[in-house]
Amino acid sequence: MTLPVALSGSDVIGQAKTGTGKTLGFGLPLLERVTVPADVEAGRAAPEKLTDAPQALIVVPTRELCQQVTNDLLTAGKARNVRVLAIYGGRAYEPQVEALKKGVDVIVGTPGRLLDLAGQRKLDLSHIRVLVLDEADEMLDLGFLPDVERIITMLPPKRQTMLFSATMPGAVISLARRYMSQPTHINATSPDDEGTTVKNTVQHVYRAHNMDKPEMLSRILQADGRGLAMVFCRTKRTAADIADQLEKRGFASGAVHGDLGQGAREQALRAFRNGKVDVLVCTDVAARGIDVEGVTHVINYQSPEDEKTYLHRIGRTGRAGAKGIAITLVDWDDIPRWQLINKALDLKFPDPVETYSTSPHLYEELDIPAGTKGVLPRADRTRAGLRAEQVEDLGETGGRGRKSAASAPAPREERPPRTPRQRRRTRGGSTLEEGAVTVPAPAPAAETAGDDAEPRTPRRRRRARAAVAEAVTETAVAVAEAPVAEPAPVAEAEPAAEAKPRRRRTRATAAKEAVAAPVAPAPAAEPVVDFQTVAMAAPVAEPVATKPRRRTRVVKPADEVDFQIAPVAEPATETKPRRRTRAAAKPKTETVTAPAEDAAETKPRRRRPRAAATEKAETVAVTEAAPDGEAAPAKPRRRRSRATAAATAETTEG
Repeated sequence: MTLPVALSGSDVIGQAKTGTGKTLGFGLPLLERVTVPADVEAGRAAPEKLTDAPQALIVVPTRELCQQVTNDLLTAGKARNVRVLAIYGGRAYEPQVEALKKGVDVIVGTPGRLLDLAGQRKLDLSHIRVLVLDEADEMLDLGFLPDVERIITMLPPKRQTMLFSATMPGAVISLARRYMSQPTHINATSPDDEGTTVKNTVQHVYRAHNMDKPEMLSRILQADGRGLAMVFCRTKRTAADIADQLEKRGFASGAVHGDLGQGAREQALRAFRNGKVDVLVCTDVAARGIDVEGVTHVINYQSPEDEKTYLHRIGRTGRAGAKGIAITLVDWDDIPRWQLINKALDLKFPDPVETYSTSPHLYEELDIPAGTKGVLPRADRTRAGLRAEQVEDLGETGGRGRKSAASAPAPREERPPRTPRQRRRTRGGSTLEEGAVTVPAPAPAAETAGDDAEPRTPRRRRRARAAVAEAVTETAVAVAEAPVAEPAPVAEAEPAAEAKPRRRRTRATAAKEAVAAPVAPAPAAEPVVDFQTVAMAAPVAEPVATKPRRRTRVVKPADEVDFQIAPVAEPATETKPRRRTRAAAKPKTETVTAPAEDAAETKPRRRRPRAAATEKAETVAVTEAAPDGEAAPAKPRRRRSRATAAATAETTEG
């Protein structure tokens, strides 16, 4: 009925029962309207009409239906060599893009992937002449309607549009007329067929308990004359659970639901078609359009949502004139829903019979042998099973394919060289140690540092200590050559205590010892006593080596400091290896040799209270006041001590 109307180029709304050949109802007119090279050779078409862009588009709701329609069209268009391509999600993009570049005549696809490729400008829809919406009631439902509208806006305005489905509600028909131009509505029914369901399908409805359903299902599957069977569940979790239970009971079962990858879904469906699996447990994903030859039983393990779903479920059997059996197990909670379905389809099962796995009428109506249990006997387990069918590597997105799994260990091997831990090892390794050894330093100091020091900071400290020891030995030689008669005994008690303390201790001890120097004389036996006399005889670069800390870099210019003028009364402060002790000693020399103008020159450096403190320290050093009360104000700051040292050097030279 649709062929003459569709071949004339008119828009068609086709409605017919399941299994009556709707695919070829729109497929044959579509293949005739496509221009291929064979038409140009035969003179039926002009060469200008040839193009590599797709000329016909078929939009389907599910991936399984997409694959099935593609195979049917390839078979029908084999004589004319029509190029048909399936585009759907779950597969890699690259093979589909390459096929589009080579040239395609007809495209069968799902809305999501079609929009993806069209948005990337890999799919050109500007040459489409025919648009077909298969399972139109599902395509124009609220879930797919926005995507379908976007696809239609990409198509040329002058085209032929055809809608086909087994169920076509009035609201869908009125909605479809917006995209069609004067469509012809064709509702095909057989003269001897009454109702909405196929006459060849025998229906049974039982009220069953949820806990007894697995046992009932396993016994129904052992009925006489059972071929392939499809079990429909409402949820994905139930479908996976039932498939596992049937496999444990000895049945060759497979599952098709949305939680599986596309490779696993196609594996199960392919094994079901090839006969390796005889029970396919699936959700409503496989309820529309799937055509498998030899399906004798369809079992609704859970009640369907509405009457349309029920029709499409039981339509998987009794196709193309064959006979089938449809069994529905209704739970107590699903009785109200089932009564609505029964009323909408005008069926004869308003109140299903309460049935259990041991009910006699179940065995009689379904031809189940007496004594059948819920486990398949080992003698009947002849199917190869799902594992006999190989999983095809589709290059699936999301890392489900084999390529992504095989390439997973590679990045793990590349990660270790990138870790910052190895970088830290190289920083603290032999390279830096060699660099530390090559730093210019006095020969004996480098030898001592190279012997004991591995870490960086202790090396500097030990080097400075070694330099202090060398300076002490040099001062001893200098003292022997040029002795000084003035208060050498003052500093004799200090060297032992001065070599050990750190910065904070030396500030306090320096001031106290400087004040108490004339009071407590001591024998001048040790060589460290005359540091200032050593400074007079030795060059200026020697005291730099006596400084043990890192801050020795600041005192690099030797012209600023001149120790030759330092009086004899202050050797105690200079014996300490810190800067501040020298600075503490030099303001005291100013009181003996320089006038009050030098003290005034040092004031503008910093705050006045510090200057006043230094003046107090100087006057105390001259008058030899009590050591305890004036030790605190005698503490000078670093920068100030350098300036005062330079000032004293200039004045004494003058």
